[in-house]
Amino acid sequence: MSTALTKSSIVAVVGSGAMGSGIAQIAAAAGHKVKLYDTRADAVEKAIAGIRKTFGMLAEKGKMKPEESDAAGSRLQAAGTFADLADAGLVVEAIVENLDIKRQLFADLEKVVAADCILATNTSSISVTALAAKLALPGRFVGMHFFNPVPLMALVEVISGLATDARTAACIFDTALAWGKAPVHAKSTPGFIVNRVARPYYAEALRLLNEQAAGPATIDAVMREAGGFRMGPFELMDLIGHDVNFAVTQSVFHAYFNDPRFTPSLVQQELVNAGFLGRKSGRGFYRYDDGRKAEPESEDALAAPSRVTVSGRHPTVDAIVARAAAAGVTVAREDLPGGESQIRCGDAILCLTDGRSATQRTIEAGTPNLVLFDLALDYGKATRLAVSAAEQCDPQAYRAALGFLQSAGYAVSRLADVPGMAVMRTVAMLANEAADAVNQGVCDAAGADVAMQKGVNYPRGPLAWADSIGLDTVMHVLANLAQAYGEDRYRVSPLIQKKVWSGKRFHP
Repeated sequence: MSTALTKSSIVAVVGSGAMGSGIAQIAAAAGHKVKLYDTRADAVEKAIAGIRKTFGMLAEKGKMKPEESDAAGSRLQAAGTFADLADAGLVVEAIVENLDIKRQLFADLEKVVAADCILATNTSSISVTALAAKLALPGRFVGMHFFNPVPLMALVEVISGLATDARTAACIFDTALAWGKAPVHAKSTPGFIVNRVARPYYAEALRLLNEQAAGPATIDAVMREAGGFRMGPFELMDLIGHDVNFAVTQSVFHAYFNDPRFTPSLVQQELVNAGFLGRKSGRGFYRYDDGRKAEPESEDALAAPSRVTVSGRHPTVDAIVARAAAAGVTVAREDLPGGESQIRCGDAILCLTDGRSATQRTIEAGTPNLVLFDLALDYGKATRLAVSAAEQCDPQAYRAALGFLQSAGYAVSRLADVPGMAVMRTVAMLANEAADAVNQGVCDAAGADVAMQKGVNYPRGPLAWADSIGLDTVMHVLANLAQAYGEDRYRVSPLIQKKVWSGKRFHP
């Protein structure tokens, strides 16, 4: 049975900026009378006028009926003082990210609202437990973290502090659901779900750049065209702003007592020091003031080998081979005892990365002409693949492997021979962080996946992705990365290890 607020409940929003206005808009659209408060009365009037204009535009586009648009607009009301919020059933705060200022706000609100009024914060980084600590009724306090732009982004993190009553969290969860959102429960820990689990998407890209694996445009193209992400990590950081992204990384790093998994990047610190903050300053990893677009590096087209030999069965190899066969390449199969699935193109051997560098694998396996290919979301549909070759690889053998992949319809980008390449190491680390969040009771597996898909538009939830890759593969990739770098950064989550040892998955 739903415990959502009834439509007769008044929703108050404190703060009329982009987030506050967005929250007010969806609450009014859902049928609630909404009171919008800000210390600047003119800002409130401007926000309400903007929301009503948005409702009108939605009606013009046929996304709302005219009468619904008019009714939603009429439900918006400016509040001149805190006393005007006395009859609210829910107050959502969306003001500056400052612990002391927010605490004072809620202390003042407690003096005017009823005892059964729920107090919610839209904070993205401050502890919900800390915000509620000095309240007379901390059980009615909860995090209700929306994502910008609020009307378009589906995710709402419903965050419980130590004192939050379970009924309060359930009510906000069901209310967000009634408002057309995709809510997930989370425990109040640094970064909650999204800002914690997303750190590797930036961190691994920054490490690849620092190790000169490839340039930003190439890594971005690989993450989009092979990994299926909507934006590459560098263009996304440029969009967010490096001052903001770097500050969040520092905040999470320090909040976790300098856990190496969240170590900030010197590369990004230099951009901040230079004032190269991304789009808003005209320059970040890319320049935005000259009208030119940075292009990814792709290998020149080469002739495909007429015949390749495949040993073993693996979905990734089979999908690549099927594309090449459809393009006219003759594929022979041989069954070899043991070993991994591989494609032999002339003297070259093509294998999926496993977290080791190609050079290390060459020494350990005795295959000098080894070429590795990166993970892809869907090898049947991907338009680009990243490759890396062992230092010992003969150039002619490398060209044979390259020609084969191009015959399968892939644009090929070569990375320096770094462990784990780009997509594989990033996805493995995203899954590892999500698994640790589940293991520590921050959320459940379904919540972690929903949060990353709905909050940051990942093409697949990281734990579902890990299931599809194979949790044993993810564990071995992380273990190999840990060995290669000698860092605790790549330690394997105990929950992933447990799943592998038990033969279970995160999702049935």
